[in-house]
Amino acid sequence: MTEEKQTPVRGLISLVKIAWTVSVVIVAAAVGACIGWQNHGLAGALALGFVGLVAGGFLSSPSFLLEMLVGLI
Repeated sequence: MTEEKQTPVRGLISLVKIAWTVSVVIVAAAVGACIGWQNHGLAGALALGFVGLVAGGFLSSPSFLLEMLVGLI
């Protein structure tokens, strides 16, 4: 096994990937909770917030997100 040297660029790329994943998951969960709250109250906010959390996990991968966008066209 070879040890890859951690360079500042690789560290920055890792940081951007983490920030992207966290932001997409948080936004998806917040949108789900907001829609659930407006339509179904507290139970809907909890349920759709969880659904948004799971969907955000899948959408945090840029390749999967692009496939979904292409599928909508």
